[in-house]
Amino acid sequence: MGWTADGDGGGLRVFVSHTSELREFPRAGSYVAAVERAVSASGHVVVDMADFPAGDLPPAQLCAERVQSCNVYVGVLGTRYGSPVRERPELSYTELEFAAATDGGLERLVFMLDTEADDPGIPASRLIDLEFGARQEAFRRRVKEAGLAVQSFGSPAELGMLVERSLRELRARPAAGARDAAGGVAVRLGLRPAFLAGREELLAGIGVRLAPGAGRPGPRVVALCGLGGAGKTSVAVEYAHRCLAEVGVCWQFAAEDATVLAAEFAVLAAELGARAADGRDPVAAVHAVLARSAAGWLVVFDNVPDLASVEPYLPPAGPGQVLITTQSQYWPPGWAVQVPVLDPDVAARFLVNRTGDADQDAAVELAGELGGLPLALEQAAAYMQATGTPMARYLGLFRDRQADLLARGEAAGHREHVAATLGLALTRLGQDAPAAAGLARLLAFLAPEPVPLGLLLPGPEVAGKLGTEQASVLGPLLGDPIAIGDAVAALRRFSLAAPAGDGLVQVHRLVQAVTRAQLTADQAEQWRQGAAALTEAAIPASGEPPTAWPACAVLLPHARAVLDLTSGGTWQVAQALGYSGSYAAARDLFALIADVHRDSGDYGVEHPDTLSARANLARWTGEAGDAVGARDQYAALLPVRKRVSGPEHPSTLTTQHNLARWTGEAGDATGARDQFAALLPVRERVSGPEHPDTLNARANLARWTGTVGDAVGARDQLAALLPVRERVSGPEHPETLTDRANLAYYTGAAGDAVGARDQFAALLPVRERVSGPEHPQTLTDRANLAYWTGKAGDAAGARDQFAAVLPVRERVSGPEHPETLAARANLAYWTSEAKNAG
Repeated sequence: MGWTADGDGGGLRVFVSHTSELREFPRAGSYVAAVERAVSASGHVVVDMADFPAGDLPPAQLCAERVQSCNVYVGVLGTRYGSPVRERPELSYTELEFAAATDGGLERLVFMLDTEADDPGIPASRLIDLEFGARQEAFRRRVKEAGLAVQSFGSPAELGMLVERSLRELRARPAAGARDAAGGVAVRLGLRPAFLAGREELLAGIGVRLAPGAGRPGPRVVALCGLGGAGKTSVAVEYAHRCLAEVGVCWQFAAEDATVLAAEFAVLAAELGARAADGRDPVAAVHAVLARSAAGWLVVFDNVPDLASVEPYLPPAGPGQVLITTQSQYWPPGWAVQVPVLDPDVAARFLVNRTGDADQDAAVELAGELGGLPLALEQAAAYMQATGTPMARYLGLFRDRQADLLARGEAAGHREHVAATLGLALTRLGQDAPAAAGLARLLAFLAPEPVPLGLLLPGPEVAGKLGTEQASVLGPLLGDPIAIGDAVAALRRFSLAAPAGDGLVQVHRLVQAVTRAQLTADQAEQWRQGAAALTEAAIPASGEPPTAWPACAVLLPHARAVLDLTSGGTWQVAQALGYSGSYAAARDLFALIADVHRDSGDYGVEHPDTLSARANLARWTGEAGDAVGARDQYAALLPVRKRVSGPEHPSTLTTQHNLARWTGEAGDATGARDQFAALLPVRERVSGPEHPDTLNARANLARWTGTVGDAVGARDQLAALLPVRERVSGPEHPETLTDRANLAYYTGAAGDAVGARDQFAALLPVRERVSGPEHPQTLTDRANLAYWTGKAGDAAGARDQFAAVLPVRERVSGPEHPETLAARANLAYWTSEAKNAG
């Protein structure tokens, strides 16, 4: 902070720190009184911790802030060590006050009790700290070694005289903190953050960028960019405090308003003694001093709107550092450094440490709800401390009354709460770019995940799905990538959105919350309906083809956020999860869909959609590794299907087909073969001999024929089926590829291991191209290629292939999935075989 007067009389704010025994005894109490009289007699204001602890802040933070609100620190050190700081028990409050004064750049006057004095006014038994004597002595030594002019006193009168004389000498120096161009330190900084979690790596990176280096003459500049409340100012102030010992000027400007910024340059010019000497405007005067300075300097421009607003004030020359805090993302190359929200683990630890509430589970959940935003975390912690609210209860309150709590809680070092901070940015956005404000409202009702704007706003044809207000605001964006780009750019000027990949944009969950809170109930419902309509329209009509999987994957969280579980869009996304290989996710989503259909008055237990949801749940249960569960679910579903739809309805036959399949997967291969043998003629009669469902029944009959021991029969059936399948479904349809895989396997089982190996080698690149390199079916083909490579005589090759596929299978399917267990067993087997062969 600067060396500034308190009031028109030129008085200073003097913090008086003393060890406990100097106020504890009647005669000793006169020591503290003598100091206070001396300060007041010199025309200054006394500040101490007599009412400590006060307010809602943690004691250590309150103490540090009170010290750093002053100009001068007067330390009167006796023989007591003092009470340990709750948050930092390795320190006493006396030590903490001295450290806060040092960090804040205060002028420090230190006086120590002379324990050899004839009459110090304290009983001899109290001149030795029995519990913390060694720590107190170590602290006294540190103070003496700090380079300060420590003065000894032996009586209250002597102490009062020393304090008054020292303050008089201090005031006789050049005006508080003012330094001429020849050197010295001019400092004005905000209070050092009492709690700054998870920023060490960021601070180190700033130091590297601002360090002088070859080829970088003149000032180095970093612009700290980020969402309001991300802690940009806290990071900048902490960095500046760490630089105090290395610079001749360390000055923080409030840069949001040009008038205020210009006035603050006049203050700094006066501090530097530059204005009168140069006879120029304050900005030019300060620039001239900084350019001529031999010592390093650091200036912080806080809360800068954009480059144009601050550019005239940036020092053009000199060996200095310039640190800018801003919501804008647009800066010259190499300047911008993003200040991210906190990692979830760091945010949770902050909440636990800040509140003293050890409920780790609640801390993790609350950190997630707050999105790791430092201002929101500090605000929540302050509210909990002020009201005595446990973290678990606050979590429930926040989920119910998000908007209310975002406007409550006094965050240390912040003028505004989250709702005001983000609300101001949204208000300015609405004034500057109405279409961007409309986009912000749309995004507010989607999930806080990357949003594919091209899919949601494809063209004018979706305007009819929107309400009148939404259509008028979003109309200019529909189908126009340039207009969409302009809207995103406007959002980024306030850090209200961030690019998240090609065509993707993401907003923080608290930006969404504050945006929603600015709407009336009717407006909110209209925007929610608009978001739902655009999301439903963007979801592909079928989730089966691989071309639909990427769109469904990126739309999944938004479908969950705005669509009912009974909607067709949610259904298609769930199917895409399964077809793409996310079997467990598909199972879990269909479990929710089935329950909602069953319990809904619009559907009910035997509605066809309910039965279809149950069928999908059973299928993906099996694919996720629970064959017995899938079999039992299909067995329970089949009689209902027969009663509702009839014994030969295609949906009934499909249920029979799947019951047969999962009967085999559950271990009854003979039962599966016999069920498929009975099903096939019915399917041929009902659907036709070349219907895909009929071909599927033929393929499964062949497979289970082979499984019960007739590999040659299976091979021959599959060989006859394959050309029909290729003609009906196409050579690269997933079912065609599965038939090729089964033909290759039973070719090997019939005695031709080399043929099996070669067929799998030819199939694998096609499967990878169609389904992806980590699709479960691709991994099954890789495992089969490895197996038949071993059977063809190359045990080492089989071992190496299984070693490569196993970790992928574990990641994709889970460590206990049957296919994972099979891969692990095969790796062990072929490792042994390779060792024996060697």
